[in-house]
Amino acid sequence: MHKVSEVKKVPEIRFEGFAEPWEQRKFSDVVQIERGGSPRPIDDYITDSQDGLNWVKIGDAPAQGHYITKTAEKIKPEGLSKTREAHPGDLILSNSMSFGKPYIMGIDGCIHDGWLLIRDTNKTFDLTFLCHLLGTPQMLDQYRSLAAGSTVNNLNKELVGNTVVTIPKIDEQRILGRYLERLDNLITLHQRKYDKLVVLKKAMLEKMFPPKGNNVPEVRFAGFTDPWEQRKVGDITIESSEYANLEAGYPLLTSSRAGLMYQNEYRGNLTTNSKETLFSVVPIGACTYRHMSDDDVFHLNVNALEKGLVSREYPVFFASEGTRLDFIVQYINSSVSFRAFCAEQKKGGTRTRLYYNALCEFKMMVPSQREQDAIADFFLKLDNLITLQQRKYESLKHIKAALLQKMFV
Repeated sequence: MHKVSEVKKVPEIRFEGFAEPWEQRKFSDVVQIERGGSPRPIDDYITDSQDGLNWVKIGDAPAQGHYITKTAEKIKPEGLSKTREAHPGDLILSNSMSFGKPYIMGIDGCIHDGWLLIRDTNKTFDLTFLCHLLGTPQMLDQYRSLAAGSTVNNLNKELVGNTVVTIPKIDEQRILGRYLERLDNLITLHQRKYDKLVVLKKAMLEKMFPPKGNNVPEVRFAGFTDPWEQRKVGDITIESSEYANLEAGYPLLTSSRAGLMYQNEYRGNLTTNSKETLFSVVPIGACTYRHMSDDDVFHLNVNALEKGLVSREYPVFFASEGTRLDFIVQYINSSVSFRAFCAEQKKGGTRTRLYYNALCEFKMMVPSQREQDAIADFFLKLDNLITLQQRKYESLKHIKAALLQKMFV
């Protein structure tokens, strides 16, 4: 039987062909760690000159991936003595524990005192392996443990240097590093596809609905030429007046930025267990919405749920005959004039709710039902693509998080 200390020196998941235990080392014994510095006042050193030095800030770190490849700002060369240089192949780590993500320098640059420089002077590490190692839950737990009791919950040179890293031979590091880099590239690919689809939707929403003062949109499907007509929301929708309590057996829902979802999954519990409380019923195909705020979002019940319940503070409505409800929802959710309408409703008070009778006064441009159908179907397909890419992206992130837990010691 292996001793506990020995068991801990091999990861749960490992590539075939590797069996040797990993080695534990104090981190400061195998790398050079230094804190960045900043010339002050920094604004006096920022320059647009071509001989300026790359000035690495948190905002220069990519949302996906591990390489710093460009900076938004440069500093004058005379500021060099007050800062610290980082070179390609160096790692930098934010000293804020809430951030704490390592990056590999792909360019020469200077780092301020919000960064720690980690230089593999002894060539002990594969850089990609090391970059992933420093972001594992195991390392983050060490940071928190070593910082416990400190008045400033930040990383510093001594704290990071006192951590213990458990590492394999360099050839196993390289294989593990390459594997995780390929996974990162796949995550980045799906993130970019998702981002492009979101940008495409935003652009099409702007072009497929008429701008203020116009009665035709910039982009239309072939075969549609008639001008759109102005209608009030109250003319093309019907408020629902169906209510029920929990004894009806319908699930309790909430309307969040992400859409309609089960309240116990969104909040972690139900807001009430009272059998007497009345809720608004949201049948499939109906729409409900949240507070009147800058992030106001209207949602359709498009799930397989026949009916769900929401707070009676959330109005519920249908489209009247000859109108497509998801066309109305896409229009309202993307409308700049609707934001202005909400702001006008709030004027002179602190109300945070947009009641249905007030919503009914909002004026929007409406085409024929055939054109509504074409537009609504287009955005339905686009939304499905966006959701698909988001799920792929999030699934890959969960896979990576699990692997970081199991492929490192």
